Amino acid sequence: MSDTSSSAAAEPPRSKPEPAAKRTRNSAKTKASILSAARVEFADRGFEGARVDAIAERAGANKRLLYHYFGNKEDLYRAVLLDAYQEIRKGERALSLDQYDPIQAMDRLVRFTFRHFLANPWFPRLLGTENIENARFLKTLPDIKALHSPLVGQIAEIIARGSEANTFRRDVDPVQLYISVAALGFFYVSNTATLSVIFERDLSSVAMVQEREAHAVQMVLDYLKTKPGA
Repeated sequence: MSDTSSSAAAEPPRSKPEPAAKRTRNSAKTKASILSAARVEFADRGFEGARVDAIAERAGANKRLLYHYFGNKEDLYRAVLLDAYQEIRKGERALSLDQYDPIQAMDRLVRFTFRHFLANPWFPRLLGTENIENARFLKTLPDIKALHSPLVGQIAEIIARGSEANTFRRDVDPVQLYISVAALGFFYVSNTATLSVIFERDLSSVAMVQEREAHAVQMVLDYLKTKPGA
């Protein structure tokens, strides 16, 4: 047997290249893990206190991959901010508010907003961080206005339908209304610990949370139903 034949027989089989689809799935999974770890780190420690090493460790990812996928710390923080807003807007779209009468639609929006803050306590903390930064990173996100415009339009449409049915007042600014809706949930969730101490009530208990949600819905609906000058 020739040397060439012996060499060929002894050569180990070459491993097959990893399929592109699998590499894509792994890439998406890694990016999602990094993004999830980063939102916790930024929410807990703020932008200045957050560490890239800690994010990579929490995500179980190589720091080199973190920089490869997201760039620097500032770019990663922007990605976390955008993802946070995209998540709540996606949830709002899934409510399909146009399928409900105005009162039901507003009820659903208030409850969703309250529950979103409650289920994602990192979100109010992240927004608090960005406000400390005077929204300097949010100002650089080109997609942020496009994310919010449909929501404002949707609220305006609910108000219009309600006023046509003589159910809601007509002089309602949809932006002001949404700020009020968000505030009713945001303030409660972000201040639960201090308010619980001050008023000697466990505001995180199921009963208190349910009472607060019903209170928020009632406040918004009562305002919308109140005629000017009444």
